[in-house]
Amino acid sequence: MTNPPLSRKRATGRCTLSDVARLAGVSAITASRALRGIRGVDAELADRVRAAAKQLNYVPDPAAQALASARSNNVAVLIPLLTNALFVELLEAVQRKLMPAGFQTLIGVTHYHPDEEEALLQSYLAHRPAGLLVTGLDRNESARNMIAESGVPCVHLMETTVAAGMYSVGLSQHDAARTLTEHLLAQGRRRIAYVAGQLDPRVLQRRSGYEAALRQAGCYDASLEILDPTPTSMALGGRLFERVLKAHPDVDAIFFCNDDLAQGGLLAALRMKVAVPGQVAIVGFNDLAGSDQMLPPLTTIRTPRAEIGTQAASMLLALIRGETVATPTVDVGFELVVRQSA
Repeated sequence: MTNPPLSRKRATGRCTLSDVARLAGVSAITASRALRGIRGVDAELADRVRAAAKQLNYVPDPAAQALASARSNNVAVLIPLLTNALFVELLEAVQRKLMPAGFQTLIGVTHYHPDEEEALLQSYLAHRPAGLLVTGLDRNESARNMIAESGVPCVHLMETTVAAGMYSVGLSQHDAARTLTEHLLAQGRRRIAYVAGQLDPRVLQRRSGYEAALRQAGCYDASLEILDPTPTSMALGGRLFERVLKAHPDVDAIFFCNDDLAQGGLLAALRMKVAVPGQVAIVGFNDLAGSDQMLPPLTTIRTPRAEIGTQAASMLLALIRGETVATPTVDVGFELVVRQSA
């Protein structure tokens, strides 16, 4: 490819999309579609456009793209925390799917606070993102209305819904927790505590599944629910383990709502010389890194975070492209991982 004179440049002196199109021998519209990964562009033309963009060191102007297309090439992703490995894995999967299609992620952290989420939505929607990925289904009415009225394609993560006009990829937190509790019951455990931190909607859905299993077995005891609004951590897990054993020495199993709490509980059991699972069984949720290396290795529920991110990003891309999504709700399921702690 020869490099023709570049007659039109931005005020900054950088190359424009028109320069790329001219070098590739295509229209500006075709060049734009090729660089955004939109289907329908001939593969050979798309290769020429990408080669031209690389040769010219072309950097897209997000503001110009938004003005031209009434949207940007950004996808806003709202998650509760960046300190939780669960959401980091999900984000990495989302980015791996979106970047080859020409989309960048804008990451917003809500800290499980409805007002923070609402402020982030208001800020991001003002910049006309191509799409939204939001965690969970529980948000205030103002945030729900903003999403609905924006016209921006939106997919909900980690939970599922059959509500009309909504798209979601996740799993039943209730069913997963019920399955884990039934595993403990099948081992003859009857004094089973539920120990939770953070107390976000998904933690409370797990509590619901735990309670349903115990009520069916006729051994539910509300006093064995230890709920702490503090964000989960290994340190908190250790403190809550000590609290449970002190208040309820007859407890024979503890269901921690997240693996970091359970890992802290296992370390506390070692310090206190409490036999696991001989005296008390311990289980967690999410199968976070290190759970298989604990002493003893932790029994838990494995949630497919990467698969959720990949499938949600794929669904969102289809919505952005105006394609019909045959299955608006995708339940990726879960896996009971039985190890030596229970």
